[in-house]
Amino acid sequence: MLPRLSFFMPFPFFRKKPVASSLEETLAQLKDAAFFAPTPWAIARQMLEAAAVQPSDVLYDLGSGDGRIPIMAAQEFGARATGVELDEKLCRHAQEKVAEYGLKDRVQFRQEDFFKTDLRDATVVTLYLLTQVNGYLGPRLASQLQKAARIITLDYPVPGWRAEKELPARSEGNVDYTLYLYRR
Repeated sequence: MLPRLSFFMPFPFFRKKPVASSLEETLAQLKDAAFFAPTPWAIARQMLEAAAVQPSDVLYDLGSGDGRIPIMAAQEFGARATGVELDEKLCRHAQEKVAEYGLKDRVQFRQEDFFKTDLRDATVVTLYLLTQVNGYLGPRLASQLQKAARIITLDYPVPGWRAEKELPARSEGNVDYTLYLYRR
């Protein structure tokens, strides 16, 4: 006979969270669900290539983490770039890298909520966010982005949008990803 386990393991992710009653509460819950998962370098480059980033582009990376996509967009593709990151430490780290690489005239980072960021001057937006988060961003992207702006997402589509291209991508460690390219 197996011994009876008499301890309680308080895993909060097993508990059902209360249902949000408003959009603001839902967005607050989504912010809690977001975590930093860095985009592999090879995938970041493939995202920028798939979006056909040019020196004339203004790129916004929502949830920019350590800043690798905006920095790469400026260094290798000549674009102006803005990273939007809520986490203070990640934002500070990215700003330090921009200073170290001498890119202050091409790259900036904002420590702010990407649900409130003004995206009207963006020609390219990169996302590595969950499908549900992309769904909440969809109306904002549709209302603020100019015609022909490109949105490139990694692994998670924008619900209700039809991708212009769905592209396979592979990282340095031979992990397979999917890129979704949308055009406004």
